[in-house]
Amino acid sequence: MPTFREKVLQVTRKIPKGSTLTYKQVATQAGNILGARAVGNILNKNYDPQIPCHRVVRSDGKAGGYNRGTEAKIQLLKKEGGHSKK
Repeated sequence: MPTFREKVLQVTRKIPKGSTLTYKQVATQAGNILGARAVGNILNKNYDPQIPCHRVVRSDGKAGGYNRGTEAKIQLLKKEGGHSKK
């Protein structure tokens, strides 16, 4: 049985280019409706380029954190035609 971490990475890997999910949506899809903060912590430690963690944003529409810097996250999202709020 996959761990919550594995499920989070699985859900995040499937987010298509130009789309985003919120931390809460990822947590819910991974099986823990209250796990939004844990999703952030898991993704903060992700350096696998196959897992587009930059496509996970805050519920208020802002970009949220990113282990390569928030500005880098915003630029990646704009490049993909997605999200643009700071």
